[in-house]
Amino acid sequence: MPNNPASFLIGGNDEHGMSPPTPGKRTPVMPYINRAIHENEFNRAAKIRFLEACLRVGFNVYDVKPEDSDPPISTRVMRINSARLTRLVTFGYNAYGSGSVFSDISGFVTAFSSRNPYPDSSRAYAEDIALELVQSGLKGNSLQDLDIGVLGSVNCVSALIEPGFMTNFTEAALMLDPDFVITVAESATRATCLNLDVPYIERNDVSAYKTVQAGDRGNAVKLLQFLLTSDGFDVAADGVFGAATKNALVDFQLLNGLEPDGIAGAATYRRLLTADETPALSEGSSGSHVTLLQRRLLSRLYPVTVDGIFGDETENALRLFQREHGLNDTGIADPETLAALIASSPRPRLY
Repeated sequence: MPNNPASFLIGGNDEHGMSPPTPGKRTPVMPYINRAIHENEFNRAAKIRFLEACLRVGFNVYDVKPEDSDPPISTRVMRINSARLTRLVTFGYNAYGSGSVFSDISGFVTAFSSRNPYPDSSRAYAEDIALELVQSGLKGNSLQDLDIGVLGSVNCVSALIEPGFMTNFTEAALMLDPDFVITVAESATRATCLNLDVPYIERNDVSAYKTVQAGDRGNAVKLLQFLLTSDGFDVAADGVFGAATKNALVDFQLLNGLEPDGIAGAATYRRLLTADETPALSEGSSGSHVTLLQRRLLSRLYPVTVDGIFGDETENALRLFQREHGLNDTGIADPETLAALIASSPRPRLY
């Protein structure tokens, strides 16, 4: 008989920070968008998606680093050990050499520490994560024994994921890809379920998301808060449905053309997950489907602001994508364009 997920506490940790950006933890400058991608842009997004997925499955979760800054490893280790976690996953991204130029070194890495109090279990956990990443289509499968604090100095089974190299052009662009972020997070969640003998629940199973409203507390509220955070809304994942959460939810509903009742039900969750049918998107459209479109365009290195509003900048980026992929230059994200975008790679490297 499978284990009860509510008996486990799963931690998520993201390496480095953005307020301010941790020095040196970034890609070389990416062509077309003319900026570097900071490592924590991926790490934090993947961690939040992981915690969100663990809550959906029924685990209790702990966010080791809720702040945008980069607290010392010793602080994180203290938090982890005080929380008495069952499992911990740290999300990072690899680099080769000085990090200032692109190279052909590629592939993902999972890691554990032989100094961990549970070295065999930690190694098995890292191997389970690697297996799920391979089954999701990632390449690399390099298992490393690393002597770092969040692996070796914590009193729980602990693993690290680095799903690519910031210094590999293609893998650098993946750091902004919303589908890649979810793939990595869900792979880690499936591995956690496998490791602890807990049933995995598919992401788009809307029945796994409970209706919540003002005054509610608990993991269902925390799950909603993580979903809103992933969609770009600034709300603390504290499990308390207070005024800030209601305001963020109402803003989300208004942006997405939903009844702004401040109640998270099936229609709201389907839109948060973009699990409902995608409409043809064009200038004037807004909401989660536009946010997803913008994130996909940006990850293919088409300059666009991710704000959930389809304006001139998004239309220009989409028209450029259509022209470069032999599609009709309509500026409308119809099913043909969306399918081509999902299947596409980043624009070619210039240097």
